[in-house]
Amino acid sequence: MSAKTSQTTGAGVLPPTTLITGASSGLGAEYARQVAARGDALVLVARDEQSLESLAAQLREQHGVPVEVLPADLLDAAGLDRVVGRLRSSERPVGTLINNAGFGLPLEFEENDIEAEVRLQRLHNEVPMRLMHAALRTMLARGSGRIVNIASVAAFIPRSTYSAVKQWLVTFSRWANGRYAMQGVSVTAVCPGYTHTNFHERLGLPPGEEGIPGWMWLDAAKVVAESLRDVDRGSAVSIPSRKYKAIVAVARFAPPALAARLGERGR
Repeated sequence: MSAKTSQTTGAGVLPPTTLITGASSGLGAEYARQVAARGDALVLVARDEQSLESLAAQLREQHGVPVEVLPADLLDAAGLDRVVGRLRSSERPVGTLINNAGFGLPLEFEENDIEAEVRLQRLHNEVPMRLMHAALRTMLARGSGRIVNIASVAAFIPRSTYSAVKQWLVTFSRWANGRYAMQGVSVTAVCPGYTHTNFHERLGLPPGEEGIPGWMWLDAAKVVAESLRDVDRGSAVSIPSRKYKAIVAVARFAPPALAARLGERGR
């Protein structure tokens, strides 16, 4: 993904390195698999160290790439600092940052625990902002780098606080891409639709009980592959699949009340 950031050492040329948050499952793990297949070294970040080690072992065996496991709770100050420190390293530079960590909450904002809502906002906005800030310092100094922020089509369709935090990611990514692309660093907001991962199961919704029509579901491998092509092109926003591009286009012009009703579909 980022050949310009390959590093020469006494042992030879090391492959470029991609750091992925939320890498233990779902889209994060799929990004890890596809990026490893491209030949990048990896830094895998998540809370579940056992899952990270298992994935790392698979990727080393299948693709022969270096894989570093960095267990960290990004909502914990010490954990976040460890990841920030890794991104600031000039001796082991990270060429691509994929901000993927996240979770969802029920749509009933008034019923949700307010501290859970605060954690949602921190993980989707404050944490990526801090990690981008750390990564940009070293990327701009080298004149190359890529930052990928996993947002959602919910950024374009009103859907409680989840839409709000994802809209922030899209807006900031658009600005950052325009600001830094000429300096060699691209920033892309990836906006998937409903994708088959364990995201909804973590909300307590087993497969088939999410309230989503079958035609609206996407395959995780295809979402990641299409988004990586957009990242390679330096796109500011990536909306994988033609059907979701069409949905977003319609949603932009929908009256607020209709857009809100669309956002109520599924959980």
